[in-house]
Amino acid sequence: MITLFHRAKTRSSRFIFLLEELEAPYHITPVTTRTADGTGAADASNPHPHGKVPAISDDGVIVFESPAIALYLTDKFPKNCIGPLIGDPLRGPYLSWLSYYTGVLEPAFMSKFMNTPVPVGTAGWVPAEEAMRAVLKALNSGPYLLGERFSAVDVLYGTTFALFANNPVVPKSSVLDEYVQRVITRPAFARAQGRDASEA
Repeated sequence: MITLFHRAKTRSSRFIFLLEELEAPYHITPVTTRTADGTGAADASNPHPHGKVPAISDDGVIVFESPAIALYLTDKFPKNCIGPLIGDPLRGPYLSWLSYYTGVLEPAFMSKFMNTPVPVGTAGWVPAEEAMRAVLKALNSGPYLLGERFSAVDVLYGTTFALFANNPVVPKSSVLDEYVQRVITRPAFARAQGRDASEA
């Protein structure tokens, strides 16, 4: 049984979506977290080392950080083929896009939000515009980031782009709009939205 340590309408919400896609057995443990305005406090029951979400427990095995959770869950629950397994030719691109999400895209977005120049050539990430060009190039080759195949990568990226649809950090693009719609119109997303709302 997977336990998702969760705060409604945060990054952990997309893991309800992923767990629904995987048809995995899970339950939700609501936790409190520190908020952007400095209020709130980390929850002692939350195993994340910084009191953030998401984090999961698999009968005591703790996993935190979105790419790690996505990889762990898709390896553990392979029935619906939401994550390419070892030996699958798409495994390399899958791991690359999972890592790119927190290694490049999120830092690029945060640099843009905070109006902080990226130290080009020395940082591990790039300006947001350059990162988005790489994402759009991949999406021009297929309906999903792995081409024809929907995966947990799309859970991370699609929900992020949906969240920031009206933010200037995300470029206006019909390719991106259509991609987001393909992701958020999946039945598992609707089920997850309902479950997330019930936890708010």
